[in-house]
Amino acid sequence: MEKTSRPGPTKRDDPSVIAMVTRAAGSDQSAWNEIVERYAPLVWSICSRFQLSNHDSEDVGQTVWLLLVEHLGELREPAALPGWLAKTTARECLRVVTAASRSERLATGLDDAEQFVDGAVIDEEILLAERNAGLRTAFAELPPRCRQLLAMLLSDPPPSYIEISATLEIPVGSIGPQRGRCLARLRRSPALIALVEGDITVAVPGGEPGA
Repeated sequence: MEKTSRPGPTKRDDPSVIAMVTRAAGSDQSAWNEIVERYAPLVWSICSRFQLSNHDSEDVGQTVWLLLVEHLGELREPAALPGWLAKTTARECLRVVTAASRSERLATGLDDAEQFVDGAVIDEEILLAERNAGLRTAFAELPPRCRQLLAMLLSDPPPSYIEISATLEIPVGSIGPQRGRCLARLRRSPALIALVEGDITVAVPGGEPGA
């Protein structure tokens, strides 16, 4: 049965990505570090979809980064980097699955694995990676006090308001208002505005004061 062609990943013209790739192409080591930090979760997530072992995932990751070093200069558009990484990772994962299926080392068979190369699935992974990267950048831009408060509220399980009050030395009654101001500042970050169409909801767990 003849297979229909699948659309490729959607390219998003994120200025920060374009600048980062341009710098990396000019042998800027800090830009390379930023690329790896930003997109390593994307590579790992796609490996997880293929149900690769940690060892195989690490091998795929190393191969993908080496290929990027070789081919970064060949990217016609810097904004195409996330799609290139996703497609290259999926291809390398498929290669591992193909080899492993012969020895039955993986639970995922070749037929099952091919669904993960679908353009819509790759687009979903790219969007998730970009949103997470934007959230990390926006979080890092917050004042230390906001970062500490939100980190405590987002921990699992979150501490009680009484514990937060004692740690941060703030009144229990001011935790809610301060949380609201920190989240408002987070949502106004250019890192999120540039990546997310519409509003992004940041769920901050936390009980009632004194919980």
